[in-house]
Amino acid sequence: MLTQTANGHSRLSFWLPVRQFAVPPTMIETATARRRAGDWAGACAAAGIDIDLNLRSVARTYGHDLAARVRADLRQLAPDLLRWHMPRIAPHGLLRPGLTIALARYDNQERDGVGPVHLVVRTPPAWADGGQRISLAMWAAPHAGPRDGSREGSRDGPHDGSHDRSHFEAAVRRHPHPRPSRRFRLDLHRHLWDARRADELRVRSGADLVPADGRPENPDPPGIALRGRGCAVERWAAEAGIVLQAQGRTTGTVAVRLGARDRLILDVLADRDGVGLHGVRIAAAPTDGSVSALPVLPDAATWLLPDLELIRTGSIEVDRLHPLVASALVPDHSPTASTRALEHGPAGPSLTPGGAGQPRLVDCRGAQHRIGQVDGVLAPLDHDPAEIRREELLVALTGTPLPCLRAIDEAHRRPDCLTGVRERLIHGDIAGALDVVEGLLGPDAVLRSGPLRDELEAAALRRITYGLFRAGMTGPAPGSGRLLPGLDRPRWHRAHPRHTAAR
Repeated sequence: MLTQTANGHSRLSFWLPVRQFAVPPTMIETATARRRAGDWAGACAAAGIDIDLNLRSVARTYGHDLAARVRADLRQLAPDLLRWHMPRIAPHGLLRPGLTIALARYDNQERDGVGPVHLVVRTPPAWADGGQRISLAMWAAPHAGPRDGSREGSRDGPHDGSHDRSHFEAAVRRHPHPRPSRRFRLDLHRHLWDARRADELRVRSGADLVPADGRPENPDPPGIALRGRGCAVERWAAEAGIVLQAQGRTTGTVAVRLGARDRLILDVLADRDGVGLHGVRIAAAPTDGSVSALPVLPDAATWLLPDLELIRTGSIEVDRLHPLVASALVPDHSPTASTRALEHGPAGPSLTPGGAGQPRLVDCRGAQHRIGQVDGVLAPLDHDPAEIRREELLVALTGTPLPCLRAIDEAHRRPDCLTGVRERLIHGDIAGALDVVEGLLGPDAVLRSGPLRDELEAAALRRITYGLFRAGMTGPAPGSGRLLPGLDRPRWHRAHPRHTAAR
């Protein structure tokens, strides 16, 4: 029980700041407005998603029918909802780097010799993840291009699903895992990104299966241990059935990955008449390596939905969830509450005791003085300009400044809101971080050297690194053992089975 409590508390403490900072309300509001207006590209831009596909190129390569299906899905793509549900890593809850995640799979029957095509999103490698950007692209298996093979035999090797090569080939070629991941996939969980199917979240998350107190009915020892780790055991049978059904099967064995070296297998059992799902039998994975050939239960189906746990423990208010998530998990929730949450933003530390824009009180030589913004700059309000000039001269001569001036200097270098600014910056919310800084120091303030300035400069350098990665002008992190930037890999590297096997 103590272990379950510790694991549960750890998961909640991990997801709370993610839900507060990773997808800011302004992003949700702007992306939703653009999506509803039919501007799917604008919605992606608002959600920090770069577009690496061209529908005209898709139509030329794979046919107009497939391009129309892709366009229909893109118009219903809620990129802010996708970012909300993307896999993340400890300790800060950043996007899991170096992933290619399939959103949808299209079987192409219009062109001979063309296999399944995937709509995918990619996260950059960890060394280039500044800004927490995501890219949207199309992917097809190597050698699955059209028979005319205009790109066959080119210096770039076999067709890999990148259509606008003149601009995007460098980022795709340098991506550590350009193939869709078998473990992290959302093509079987469209409700996590498709606005048309967001209401399915309640059923697919198991919100109707687990009692409100979080304790399962008719508990079994293996299930209790797995539930204590945050596993969605009650949904494993149905979700494993969905995985097998996608392969044209009704029964079989599915692998579950809980960690780097922690795997289970699920034997999916059918009813006596062979129709329908009876349940699953959970067992430890064999150590002979055979588990790698089994279909994998997607990560989104392996774990309990964190929003469900946060609501049930009272750790978060429904108003603070994404509106589509809130309406799915709490159907009777008033939508106006979500609208108010979008307008006011996530809860955070107040900039001043009197609230944003109000003067701050400082104990200065036995009196209560005020500091506030004057002409766009934080300044003392209860000292005349001549006194301030004298005190600044005294400071230049290594004297002790007035408490009001010390408070202003501390606000420039190490403000109380530094933690909130840092969290926003690492999650890519540059605009939100700058709003906090401007609300405290004023829009015309010149930052002084210190931790606050260092954080802003580091965020800018991370964005530059990401831009260089996108442009193909920088290579892997130092010491990775890979080739220098600008050099193509040898052809044997691309053709070797080790490097072309599905991940």
